[in-house]
Amino acid sequence: MNSDRTVIIKEDILIVDDTLENLRLLSTMLLKQGYNVRKALNGQMALKAVETVVPDLILLDIMMPDMDGYQVCQRLKQQSSTAEIPVIFLSALNEVFDKVKAFEVGGVDYITKPYQFEEVLIRIQNQLALKTAEREILQLNSQLEKRVQERTQQLEIANARLLEMALHDSLTGLPNRALFMKRLQSALQEVKANKSSQFAVLFLDCDRFKVINDSLGHLVGDELLIAIAARLQSCLSNGDTLARLGGDEFAILFTEIENISNAIQMATRILDLFSHPFQLQRREVFINASIGITLGNCDYEQPEHLLRDADTAMYRAKALGKGQFHVFDPEMHSVALRLLQLENDLRRAIERQEFVLHYQPIIDLNQGKISGFEALVRWQHPTRGLVSPGLFIPIAEETGLINPIGHWVMKQACRQLISWQQQKLVNDNLSISVNLSVRQFSQPNLIEQIDRVLAETLLNPQCLKLEITESAIMDNSQSAATILEELRKRQIHLSIDDFGTGYSSLSYLHSFRVDLLKIDKSFVQRLNGTSSNLGLIPAIISIAQTMGMKAIAEGIETTQQLIQLKKLNCDFGQGYLFSEPLNSKNVVELITSDPHW
Repeated sequence: MNSDRTVIIKEDILIVDDTLENLRLLSTMLLKQGYNVRKALNGQMALKAVETVVPDLILLDIMMPDMDGYQVCQRLKQQSSTAEIPVIFLSALNEVFDKVKAFEVGGVDYITKPYQFEEVLIRIQNQLALKTAEREILQLNSQLEKRVQERTQQLEIANARLLEMALHDSLTGLPNRALFMKRLQSALQEVKANKSSQFAVLFLDCDRFKVINDSLGHLVGDELLIAIAARLQSCLSNGDTLARLGGDEFAILFTEIENISNAIQMATRILDLFSHPFQLQRREVFINASIGITLGNCDYEQPEHLLRDADTAMYRAKALGKGQFHVFDPEMHSVALRLLQLENDLRRAIERQEFVLHYQPIIDLNQGKISGFEALVRWQHPTRGLVSPGLFIPIAEETGLINPIGHWVMKQACRQLISWQQQKLVNDNLSISVNLSVRQFSQPNLIEQIDRVLAETLLNPQCLKLEITESAIMDNSQSAATILEELRKRQIHLSIDDFGTGYSSLSYLHSFRVDLLKIDKSFVQRLNGTSSNLGLIPAIISIAQTMGMKAIAEGIETTQQLIQLKKLNCDFGQGYLFSEPLNSKNVVELITSDPHW
């Protein structure tokens, strides 16, 4: 006896993240949604899991040890058996070139941490719906082709319905990314066939939409997105296409235009529309938008490149202050590519140990003698030569590469000081100062790393001074007190770098006691021998003296600046008046000359 049974197959999702808490939270929520969830802590585990059972979708973190998310995705796309698995990147990296790279290696979506689970869920649903729809279309076509001619109409209806689901956003009913890209491809082909034809792409992102979701809830957020879609649709012509790409991102294909001025007028009109409140069922909501514009032309070969450039321009609009539009300049893409290349080179530089340390002397202003050195990292690029720290340090900060670089700097600096001590070039009181980035200071195993460096180098902890910014303390206020207490136990000195340029409130100095305040060079450069340009320097020195700290002035370049700082009883100083940062060989020459200022 046969009976009809519906077999419910759970979609299989693989989550790859080296943070256990992220894995636990995300897997718990997805399990509640009825999905089958597997987890992997690193790239190798992920590849093994895919080899065992091919998942329906992968949520992939980028920053992981040994093998990052980009490399995992590339490996998957190289294999025919895994190339079609949708990969959604989850990352704290929020720069344009990070997203560009994610899509270049084969990702289908990119979600920035911290994320809202509802957003992750709808993007998962969209990707799985696309995959399911494509699979169902193939299955239906195969089955319906075997049926008799009278079923042809039913086949067409079924295909049309599935295609509608696959190509439209379930919330707003607008075309989704897939349909938008198809129409963009058609517009690009038209431009290539007819040189007089022009079109523009507008990429729109709502400013601070997350605040709406966090404060009013996701139901209100969804209602707002529907209202935004309706308002945008009202200002378009029949030939134009408005699509929701995901989250609070919309794209407009603006056709039959004469020049870029038409697109600018459209963007201006949209921004004016956003200046009026949105009347929802129970409340009135204000929200702004940032718009990126790119003009379609024959130079483009792929529709994805047009959307990429409009996205890049949108992020420039956000960087310029939000609530405005920006027209794409090809140089913007060149900059993104150069930064991406620099990031790739930076990753290899860590493996190849292309970094060197330079040392700038710190002078005891009362004695006029060298009391220590600040270790400054330099990148000796194999083809570019010395790369400015101002160029590669921000990239290292954003990508997390600053952690291995910073650890290397600390170890090398401690080794160098021990070497000088063993050669009897310096006395045991001379110190070495090392900068700690915000990311380094937030590492849970920071104290363990410092202990390991001191144990390996045998350096007296009293000779090590760590420099951090005010934001490093304030951004990690919960753990800062514990870290500072551990440093005090080891008699490691801590100084606040660029003091006076960060937080306006100084109350944190009472809670987080440090040993030295470093006066930023922007204050020192104003010194010209008159009392009118002293600025905050007397106040900073007074704060240091009152709280039992020492003050260090950086960026001293003239004798007049040195005289004024001595009169103000500043304890230490450094700058080009004494010496530029030197390599270890030149430091030895400086020490042996026994300078006095």
